Amino acid sequence: MLFNSLKYALFLPIVVMLFWLSPQRYRVGILLLASYIFYMSWRPAYIVLIFGLTVFNYYAGLLIHRSTDNKKSWLTLAIVGNLSTLAFFKYAYFFDDMLSLLLKPAGIILPKVPFDIILPLGISFFVFEFIHYVMDIYRGSEPVKSFPGFALFASFFPTQIAGPIKRFQDFVPQFLKPAKFCIDHFDAGATLILTGLFKKVLIADNLSLFVQGGFSHPELFSGADLWLFTYAFAFQIYFDFSGYTDIARGSAQLFGYKVPINFHLPYLAGSVADFWHRWHISLSTWLRDYLFIPLGGSRGSRLKQYRNLFLTMTLGGLWHGAALHFLLWGIYHGLLLVLHREWVRLTAGAHFIQALLKSVSGRCFATLLTFHAICVGWVLFRAETAQSGAVILEKMLFLDAFSKGTAGLNLTLPAINYPLIYPAIFILLPVLAGAHLVCAWLANRNLLARTPKLLRAIYCLALLCLIIVFSPDQSPRFIYFQFQPEQSLVRNNRHFPSDCPTPNHSFLG
Repeated sequence: MLFNSLKYALFLPIVVMLFWLSPQRYRVGILLLASYIFYMSWRPAYIVLIFGLTVFNYYAGLLIHRSTDNKKSWLTLAIVGNLSTLAFFKYAYFFDDMLSLLLKPAGIILPKVPFDIILPLGISFFVFEFIHYVMDIYRGSEPVKSFPGFALFASFFPTQIAGPIKRFQDFVPQFLKPAKFCIDHFDAGATLILTGLFKKVLIADNLSLFVQGGFSHPELFSGADLWLFTYAFAFQIYFDFSGYTDIARGSAQLFGYKVPINFHLPYLAGSVADFWHRWHISLSTWLRDYLFIPLGGSRGSRLKQYRNLFLTMTLGGLWHGAALHFLLWGIYHGLLLVLHREWVRLTAGAHFIQALLKSVSGRCFATLLTFHAICVGWVLFRAETAQSGAVILEKMLFLDAFSKGTAGLNLTLPAINYPLIYPAIFILLPVLAGAHLVCAWLANRNLLARTPKLLRAIYCLALLCLIIVFSPDQSPRFIYFQFQPEQSLVRNNRHFPSDCPTPNHSFLG
């Protein structure tokens, strides 16, 4: 059941109505049941997995809290249990492929896994929430005493599939106190949902038609062409993922709940470090609190700090997908962050450079440089394979200067049914940049909540009309979970079900 589907358009109002018409004591149960129905709409059998992990972590949290001598042992068991589950479902084939590749020169052939592994929907996100829970209990937080409440924290359907990653200290108290019906929640929630659908259906989905043509056939295009495709993907993934987050936040607000903001003008970042403070905020803060700091954080020598930073981003890249190009994407960002820290250290006492960076022209240059550095990383993220990403980057960075077609634009798309979007991209990119600013500004300033109701109604009606009129014939699933369901890998022939994209796109559980 996707946020941009008719099923969800029917499911959400029914759940909202049942929630507010029921007595307070039944509301957590109603949301929990709705969340499990939402999850089972994909593959009913895997409800056993999320429920089993919920039971495991609930009791692990209680044992960690009550124990005096074995706290660390119980914590280790909980983390190993969660990570083992994630590793089995998401990385079994990847690690087997890497091991087979390493052993191949020695003539050792590993036996193939005799069964298929189907990647459970949303597993990466709820495993991270479970790890956060047990680690914070170990650090002194009080565990959730109510099992239904804890189960709802893990399975809450608006954030179930692709976050934002919640903190139980923020989420659980919201349903422990009596919820009061407030029409403002509906206004704010409905506005967020329509804004998210506008971003997803009108902008991201139309851009996806353009992006797919370029990344599927990079050999047909010049370096300048591929820069355009990459710019388009940068905005596609932003509007797609921030659109998902808006719908998730809006859906939660219909019940009077708040979930974290996940984006804050990311493409205005003046450095890569600043970008990660603005992009997928719930993930970057999770990586900081539960990976970077436990590794040692900024303690110790400069070399150790850089090692911790590099390992954090490398593992963050691998978390996004069991494929080499996601690992390379994480390595790339790890290197960028290390270089940024070194740059800050080396220029700390250079007054001329500091003054230049604080000037308007210096800030603009830093923003443009950061945006293009991020775009280079998006190539690795979006590429069909690591080899395809290398081909694209070679052309984009003009390393193939003697190759045919590098010097000029080759504005011909292969087999694409949306011919107007390619020439229009030159006009569209500045418009997208402006839309990025306006949407984020409206959200972060909360201006819509302060406008008169009549203007909000006109705004929502305009969004609805635009979505209906300009949406493409088919709306693909959200980027951050469209490649997970039904992912069945048959090792001998790399077969995939007909309704599932190819493995190089399966990057999130």
